[in-house]
Amino acid sequence: MPLIPRGPEEVHAGLVNPPLEVHDLTVAYHQRPVLWDIDFSIPPSQLVGVIGPNGAGKTTLIKAVLGMVPLASGWVNCFGHPAKESRRRIGYVPQRESVDWDFPTDARDVVLMGMYGQLGWLRRPGRADREKATECLRMVGMADYARRQISQLSGGQQQRVFLARALAQDAELYLMDEPFAGVDAATEKAIVVLLDDLKQHGKTVMAVHHDLQTVEEYFDWVVLLNMRQIAVGRTGDVYTPENLRKTYGGRLTIVSKIADAVAREAPRGLR
Repeated sequence: MPLIPRGPEEVHAGLVNPPLEVHDLTVAYHQRPVLWDIDFSIPPSQLVGVIGPNGAGKTTLIKAVLGMVPLASGWVNCFGHPAKESRRRIGYVPQRESVDWDFPTDARDVVLMGMYGQLGWLRRPGRADREKATECLRMVGMADYARRQISQLSGGQQQRVFLARALAQDAELYLMDEPFAGVDAATEKAIVVLLDDLKQHGKTVMAVHHDLQTVEEYFDWVVLLNMRQIAVGRTGDVYTPENLRKTYGGRLTIVSKIADAVAREAPRGLR
């Protein structure tokens, strides 16, 4: 499968390496493929949603880009180089449920952990580093909780702390695994504002997302997955009822209702 068009003119002209290229990617667990022949590239300064049913391989895709799972075939490039060589340019927000929130540390120290790639493991964070961590917490509305133990924070507050940790990395590409999962409306709104700010500063964000009703509002591009790549491209071009049905099949009744709603909104430019 050929790479899809990258978007901006400078990418087409070869003047800018895309933040993410995935080529013929297959990942297998215990010799059982969970992602097959994934092949796409993402242009810079975009908010990208990874959409698909449970078990579709969305988290596996994020982990494959990060080098956290072995590849059965294919390759991943970030900014024109193998992803493992670009790791310091990538920020990561894992699923909140995958983190041990009982670990005895406070919010600011969690953010400082995101700076270890810049500090090195032998240099202790200094005053400037701590001030930067506090500033990142301020950006997500958590500066007043800098010395609060993470186990004492609500789910939405914990998610904001992990977003602050990613910000502290000064990354150019952010990979987020369900950043909106289990958060309240205020936190979701704050995350949307933060993602838009990252985009305005030239960053690229790829986030696993489950709420089909907000995809068009939140994301410029989408990656539709169900173990195989269903469609990748600008949201207005590929987020269609037909592609939703291909992605979800008959597994979720709600998808048909949402697809019908998308179709009804088509005259207003949502397709």
